[in-house]
Amino acid sequence: MAKRERVVRMSVEQPLWRALTGYRVLTMVYAVLLAIFGKDNFGQPRFERPWVAFAYLAFLFVWTLATLPKVRSAAACTKRFLGADLVVALTGIMLTPVADIHSQTFDGPTLPSIWTAGAVLAFAIKGGWRWAAFASTFVAAANIIQRGDPSRDTFHNVLLVWVASIAIGYVVEVARASERTLARALEIEAATRERERLARDIHDSVLQVLAMVQRRGTAIGGEAAELGRMAGEQEVALRTLVSSGLVPPTRVSEDAAEGAVVRTVDVDEESPDAAATCDLRALLAPHAGARTSFAEPGAPVVLPAEAARELAAAVSAALDNVRVHAGDGAQAWILVEDEPSEVIVTVRDDGPGIPEGRLAQAEGEGRMGVALSIRGRLRDLGGTAEVISVPGQGTEVELKVPKAQVSRGKAGSAR
Repeated sequence: MAKRERVVRMSVEQPLWRALTGYRVLTMVYAVLLAIFGKDNFGQPRFERPWVAFAYLAFLFVWTLATLPKVRSAAACTKRFLGADLVVALTGIMLTPVADIHSQTFDGPTLPSIWTAGAVLAFAIKGGWRWAAFASTFVAAANIIQRGDPSRDTFHNVLLVWVASIAIGYVVEVARASERTLARALEIEAATRERERLARDIHDSVLQVLAMVQRRGTAIGGEAAELGRMAGEQEVALRTLVSSGLVPPTRVSEDAAEGAVVRTVDVDEESPDAAATCDLRALLAPHAGARTSFAEPGAPVVLPAEAARELAAAVSAALDNVRVHAGDGAQAWILVEDEPSEVIVTVRDDGPGIPEGRLAQAEGEGRMGVALSIRGRLRDLGGTAEVISVPGQGTEVELKVPKAQVSRGKAGSAR
């Protein structure tokens, strides 16, 4: 199936980039007109070396128009461009006393004038307040140096640009965080709506048929009763699967260069991108049944495919131990928790528990089910497996996989 993609952008950055584009053009025109019609404090032509001023302003004119595509979005505004743009602004500031000898005596505008603030604002919108502080510090130093003996107005203007750029950078960072939260909410809402739609369809057809077979089989008795029991178990398993909402996530939130994005994607499941990660819930849901309850988050629990399979295998081994050692009537529970830094899967049962020292004894006898099938798998993933058991009160197996460790391990194996 071909990959179809529809991108819905919700970025407050885009209006800021458009405003910055207009600002750069207008302030460039202002700087040129100021150089042409500007006079010094005595009403004389402003520049003693006009060729220096107009050579720089001609370059600034060409540079501003040629780089308009670079300030249309954060993706186009690269670090290399930002550095070059800042150099253009700083060069104009330092050339001001060369073109205007009296610029250090009288507080006049620099060659780029307020165009310089556009270079600083690009840093703020692209990288936040830290980038803004970095760029505005260089601009402040250049202004102070070119003045020679800076006045109070010079320090006032420098401080104003510095504070304003940092404030704008901070606002952009807050906006990005808000957009990520909104994108995540839309993702969960989309998954919930799809789960509800499937639940309605299946409830109106398959689940009702299975429930009817269970009731009729129990009423008839004999072999039909066994058929009814099996239909009941399948009804529970299917109902758990539907309620868990295991639908391929069609909405993915991203912190892209343009800002947060909600991306609607139909992906071929056989493509490499689809196989790179896996929703852990899809691997654990088949374990749900009449004697095994499954509880998981409403959103996908995404892990590298290999790590998800290993974790699911460890859960399967824990459930095998429940069936073998806790008895046929034991009830088991699977709980999945998706924390910011790790994924936690807990398998608990209400069986008789494990006597103290029994696990160590089993390892000594060469029975390595817990040591290899559970703890060994988690150790390979950089995680931990903890077995808590009290005789007569059941057993709890807690499996923890740190997300950062799994990602680094995957990257290392790729190298």
